[in-house]
Amino acid sequence: MSFFDKFFGNTDKSDKSDNKDTNQNGFNWNDLTELKQLDSIIEESEEKPVVIFKHSTRCSISRMALKNFEREYKADDNEASLYFLDLLNYRDISNEIAQRFHVIHQSPQLLLIKNGKSVYDVSHSAIDAEALEGKL
Repeated sequence: MSFFDKFFGNTDKSDKSDNKDTNQNGFNWNDLTELKQLDSIIEESEEKPVVIFKHSTRCSISRMALKNFEREYKADDNEASLYFLDLLNYRDISNEIAQRFHVIHQSPQLLLIKNGKSVYDVSHSAIDAEALEGKL
């Protein structure tokens, strides 16, 4: 790592999945980086709930909502699968989520997918881990 990387952070955008905002608490996010994953998410949601967290890495409100969610979320991996979308790098996926699940794009945004449909979506300060857990 060069001096500038240490001082300014890694500015190389070639590795889009290197997101410093996630996994600070050992959180088990699945990175959502390809459109075809949405088909898998729909199938997976037939067996267990899927949570999608859409995050803007340039937004302090989004970062705060993410950190609060990660700190408060207590459900285990068997209760729901967790997917993380860096929407600045994968805006096409965010647009497809809005279309497929009939939700308005927002950031930050949390969606709960069950049986192939969004049954719960919230944004900004309405993102609440306890409320989500009650809907799993």
